[in-house]
Amino acid sequence: MQPTPYADVNTILSDLLARVQVILGDNFVGMYLYGSLATSTFDPDSSDIDFLVATRNEVEEAVFRQLQAMHAELGQADSKWAIQLEGAYISLPELRRYSERKHPHIDRGESDLLMKPFHTDWVVQRYVLREYGITMVGPPIRDLIDPISGDDLRQAMVDMMAVWWELMLDDPAPLDSDGYRAYAIMTMCRVLYTMETGDILPKGAAVEWAIKRLDDEHARLAKLAGANRNGTPQITISDVQKMIRLAVDACQRWQTS
Repeated sequence: MQPTPYADVNTILSDLLARVQVILGDNFVGMYLYGSLATSTFDPDSSDIDFLVATRNEVEEAVFRQLQAMHAELGQADSKWAIQLEGAYISLPELRRYSERKHPHIDRGESDLLMKPFHTDWVVQRYVLREYGITMVGPPIRDLIDPISGDDLRQAMVDMMAVWWELMLDDPAPLDSDGYRAYAIMTMCRVLYTMETGDILPKGAAVEWAIKRLDDEHARLAKLAGANRNGTPQITISDVQKMIRLAVDACQRWQTS
């Protein structure tokens, strides 16, 4: 099975899939990839592996414990991708439309599977999954997720800005990392694109759009972030806050239109 162009990524995914199928048995429906792998923007030096496992029914406690143990073991594998997996196990009814119900979820950099709710950014990720997702095994992912409207995407961006990014205007502590500052600016480019068009672009493509669409100063910041995805000291906290303010303003204009 070669779902991606990267042999070492395919190896860890094949291992994960085989283990998941054994544990879930008849409850297994399919396994899918989304995020940068699905949008052809994967960077082996900085990207993670976004996956989703669809199940017929909610994962029961005993099975959840088996999945936890499996992920803990897999996290010790001799591969840099072993702790770069980020994904969830979601039942077909819950996959069809957004909800805040808790699901088994593992974060990048971790090997501990936990029960977590999805936040509003999952609306965006579900759109990427539905429109661009890669099917490893199972029915087409597009058939499992209801259509997501442009205003659904805009509202998700508004909510995401309010609960996370806008807070950094007063408390910029999360922006201490060079790499996170570049990521933040690229994310703001995506937010701006969605607020204007009601659509989603991969972050890299959103940066290219922003360079052409924004005023000179904001376009400069977008270009700098796009050219230095892993971070550069040239991008300051103040720079990121400029982009956040621009995105907040776009959200407010849509809310009052």
